[in-house]
Amino acid sequence: MNAPEDRLALVTGAARGIGAGIAAKLAANGHPVVLADVIDEVEATAAALRAQGHEARAIRLDVADEQAVAALPIALGEDWQRLGIVVNNAGISPKATDGRARKIRDMPAEEWRRVLAVNLTGAFLVSQACLPPLRARRWGRIIMLTSQAARAKSQIAGAHYAAAKTGLMGFARSLAVECGPDGITVNCIAPGRIDTPMARGTTDAANAAFLAQVPVGRVGTPADVAEVAAFLASDAAAYLTGGTIDVGGGSFMP
Repeated sequence: MNAPEDRLALVTGAARGIGAGIAAKLAANGHPVVLADVIDEVEATAAALRAQGHEARAIRLDVADEQAVAALPIALGEDWQRLGIVVNNAGISPKATDGRARKIRDMPAEEWRRVLAVNLTGAFLVSQACLPPLRARRWGRIIMLTSQAARAKSQIAGAHYAAAKTGLMGFARSLAVECGPDGITVNCIAPGRIDTPMARGTTDAANAAFLAQVPVGRVGTPADVAEVAAFLASDAAAYLTGGTIDVGGGSFMP
């Protein structure tokens, strides 16, 4: 059984919000972490973890860029063979001027394509690229960040976002079946309303209406999601694969 320091974690969309929270939790558990994002803030997020004594570094990565993802072994260098955990968190959720997504009848095709490229195809590209080192070590954890928008109706997230996040769950199940014999588990986390920059882009009224549906009576935090991710990344979750765990304070109960 390998120690956490021998299982490097790659977290996409890790500059802030849920991705940053997951990277921080995995680092606190002893995993070296590589934070990947397209925005400048990722450098400061990784630096903050290093200041706390953790092994962390940042790389720039657009998960929708096939060539950039294919170059991950070069970007990670000597760390590539240490890779053990892949967290597909990168995602976008374009909003219109009222803080809600465009209706389908008003949605430009280019916006649809971009959301699916980042939120769904990006997870496919990253997962596919990362399989060789995971298969070689006969152990791995792949975690997809889907959404409550994929589990129930949503009046805030757009159809493209919901479609991509729903697709992630189907992709995860297929990947779990394929990778199970290699000792690799694949699971999804479906957050409800979490206090992130993405959620803050919605109107106060919309957020208040959502909060009224949450039995525990509060909005979630990135730390709430990170705790579940840390469990899925651990040996304790070895017999859990192809599943989706809802982290929404009870706002969705299947």
